[in-house]
Amino acid sequence: MSDLPDLDDLPGGARAALEAVLMVVEHPVEEVQLAAAMGVTVEQVTELLAGLVAEYDNDARGFELRRVAGGWRVYSRAEFSPVLERFVLDGQTSKLSQAALETLAIVAYRQPVSRARVSAIRGVNVDAVMRTLVTRGLVEDSGNDPETGATLYQTTQTFLHKLGLTSLDALPALAPFLPEVDALDDFPAGVS
Repeated sequence: MSDLPDLDDLPGGARAALEAVLMVVEHPVEEVQLAAAMGVTVEQVTELLAGLVAEYDNDARGFELRRVAGGWRVYSRAEFSPVLERFVLDGQTSKLSQAALETLAIVAYRQPVSRARVSAIRGVNVDAVMRTLVTRGLVEDSGNDPETGATLYQTTQTFLHKLGLTSLDALPALAPFLPEVDALDDFPAGVS
């Protein structure tokens, strides 16, 4: 690890250094970890944290510093949730295309399944559609096929949540929607 600069030489000093660290953490961080990262004592970090909490509250900022799960993290204030929901969901509330719905159904019922297998079932390239489903958090990588090395895909917890399902076992059975075996004779050879 490189030598830590003197915090007093940085713009804003130790307070600003602490803010910089808190802006990049993904999970709540304990005072001990913050002190180690900054090269200061736990007592100094505790004092700085208390000052930041008070400052953010007094200045009516859109964010706050909270102690959660044994550590500290910056969060958006609850009062701004309508604005945040609109920002986060803008463009993601649009309906899925027919191609995306078909692809999602194949993944849901055949998972884990490769992109090539989904393309073969649909009869068209599904690369762009799969990227959309991954971006929307409905489908995720579930490893590689041991035989071919192809990436396998599966549905996510978000998929279950959006469909109101508790598990994949709650997916409706496909049998009622499939043609009877006798009706398959009506299809020309090679079409299925």
